[in-house]
Amino acid sequence: MADRPYVIALEEHFQDPELGALYGPLDANAAAHVRERLESFGGARIKDMDDAGIDFQVISHSAPSVQKLATESAIRMAPIVNDRLHTAIGAYPTRFAGFATIPTQDPKAAANELERAVTKLGFKGAMIRGLTNGRFHDEPFFWPIFERAEALDVPIYFHPAVPSQAVIDAYYKEYVEKYPIILRAAWGFTVETATQGLRLVRSGVFDKHPKLKVLFGHLGEGPPFLQWRINMTMERDNKGGRGFRDVFSEHFYVTTSGFWSDPALLLCVQELGVEHILFSVDWPFAPNKPATEWLHRIPFSADDRARIASGNARRLLKL
Repeated sequence: MADRPYVIALEEHFQDPELGALYGPLDANAAAHVRERLESFGGARIKDMDDAGIDFQVISHSAPSVQKLATESAIRMAPIVNDRLHTAIGAYPTRFAGFATIPTQDPKAAANELERAVTKLGFKGAMIRGLTNGRFHDEPFFWPIFERAEALDVPIYFHPAVPSQAVIDAYYKEYVEKYPIILRAAWGFTVETATQGLRLVRSGVFDKHPKLKVLFGHLGEGPPFLQWRINMTMERDNKGGRGFRDVFSEHFYVTTSGFWSDPALLLCVQELGVEHILFSVDWPFAPNKPATEWLHRIPFSADDRARIASGNARRLLKL
């Protein structure tokens, strides 16, 4: 398409072999063809981007990243992973940028690594993969990370990971063997991340850090579709201050990663505004070409398609 907009995809993954090896056979990305793509930069990755018409990727480490490591291992591995990603990006600076891996087990170390990655390596924010050894990140313990993100004016991207074993046993145990995807994209990812979103809104972190910005993938992991009801029912317990809907709609941005539905996209635009929607694929776990084909035919104006395709990402990430 001669008039197609520039396309930026920003939930696109890689895997550092050393970090991936720490998880061994438990690694969700063990399939050989997926691992090959996760570890590629110049060859298969760029060809796949070109074939689908993706101009630019913002790359982040795949699950489970460092969030399930012991503190010392996470602190050691995060800068190694970020430096390797920086080197890979440097070979293709017109095609790639990065989100930092940060050791959330030690919030001061995580904030410092975020700052180093942004100011020294040129990264555009950070991605946190799931809970930190079972802890949600709305706990005040983690707030130094958000304070630093606000000061640097970069977003934190919350990506799901497989639930803890206690949750698996309580919610999914009878179905895991026959339907293993229930722990991931089909349901488990959404429940974990939606819960994180509700907790962040209610925690007060956005009152303390009013310029903090958060990214959720997969068209928001559920809250945009339930915002009206959440807001209405939570008003019963509201002790003053902003309602759920006001906070979520101001501070949260959502991406289209792995979720290419016209009705769902329309709902998110109606709830959040088109300025809060950013294109993503979730490569290599989702294919590039169906995502861009959908992007170019969504029933929006050319201006709004361009905002979703790249304009909002340029503004939020200062690309």
